[in-house]
Amino acid sequence: MRQYRRGLARVLPVLAAAVLAAGCGITGATVTATSAAPSLSGIGPITFATGKVDTGSYLPALIRSWNSQHPGQRVTLIQLPDDADDQHAQLVANLQARSDVYDVMSLDVVWTAEFASNGWVIPLSPALLPLGDFLRPAVDTAMYQGRLFAVPFTSNAALLYYRKDILARAGDSPPRTWAQLARLARTVAPRYGMGGYAGQFLAYEGLTVNFAEAVQSAGGSILSPDGTRVTLNSPQARAGLAFLMTGFGQGWIPAASLGYDEEASRRAFEQGRLLFLRNWPYVYGLASRRGRGNKVAGKFGVEALPGPGGPGSSSLGGANLAISAYSRHQRTALAFIRFLTSLPSERQVLVEGSLPPVWTRLYSEPALIRKFPYLPVLAKAIRSAKPRPEFPEYNQLSLAISSSVHQALMQDESVSATISRLSGELNQIIRNG
Repeated sequence: MRQYRRGLARVLPVLAAAVLAAGCGITGATVTATSAAPSLSGIGPITFATGKVDTGSYLPALIRSWNSQHPGQRVTLIQLPDDADDQHAQLVANLQARSDVYDVMSLDVVWTAEFASNGWVIPLSPALLPLGDFLRPAVDTAMYQGRLFAVPFTSNAALLYYRKDILARAGDSPPRTWAQLARLARTVAPRYGMGGYAGQFLAYEGLTVNFAEAVQSAGGSILSPDGTRVTLNSPQARAGLAFLMTGFGQGWIPAASLGYDEEASRRAFEQGRLLFLRNWPYVYGLASRRGRGNKVAGKFGVEALPGPGGPGSSSLGGANLAISAYSRHQRTALAFIRFLTSLPSERQVLVEGSLPPVWTRLYSEPALIRKFPYLPVLAKAIRSAKPRPEFPEYNQLSLAISSSVHQALMQDESVSATISRLSGELNQIIRNG
């Protein structure tokens, strides 16, 4: 940790000068060579590193648009692995080596604390960005210790997908509480040869997210807001875990979902094997495409996640754009980020990529709502969502959570024993961090 602080101390003076000069030299999203200052790392070609899952048709089109307008500051796309953990590992290895291969990086919102605390990404001036037009929860994910270290690009909150045709036949409405969900999953789904409910319960980051949602929907938390204390050992956390364990124990959460990630659970829903599914908004567009093997197109709806006594709370997802501390062309990197997060670009990200934008006004445009009927529900879900624990060693934290919770869901340990043991493990991680 001391060497990380020393690294941060070395780069901050240079970066402070860069941010100051950038505030004087950027017009719109364009940087000119004449505005460069000697203290800056420069203007010129840059790379943009992002996961393959994020590179739909919208992104190459946006990069082509930028490159046509900035021939001397061209952007080259670097596709990282599909898996988030593999993306993280590749980025970290590069940054630890102080490599300048990556200029702009797409970061999972939960990585901000780690990358900022290690001095791997540069601090930014909020005055250079239209943050007041962005969803506030998305902006919060880009902050660390009161400073801005990234720019929100996409946001995300989980939704409850449900078979509206099946519920209509049963004369029921979508559930708003855990009790209603459990009743419908237990009684209605079996009549149609379906599993009741599934989320992402494989032992990976997705399970950490599902567990965090259950805990916070019950009013609990895993860590204190500043990430310095473990707050898991509570009745609320036990209630959240008990909800999931009861589902597996009673069978309305199928055992097969212990192997589900986002895509496996999406396929199960599309194949007509689930009445309810917890997943991200990207599923809406895919499940709406009629085709071979899709049994739910035109037959499903979405609602907010349920909680103990009403709507629950999603974990906040999405991606932020950050500039490498080792980039040689940080001025261009900042201009490119401003271009990608502009209102026209964000509209394109939604329309062509079906990814939740960060501009608040896009959630209320009538034309967009006609195309994406879930937008009003999603906007509410994002506003009520909570970030995952802010902790520089988040990946270690997540691994401990997903491993312990997975073991409990296999009915290998009781609720109380799991929460007590996991609290101890997290305390140890916090102390060592």
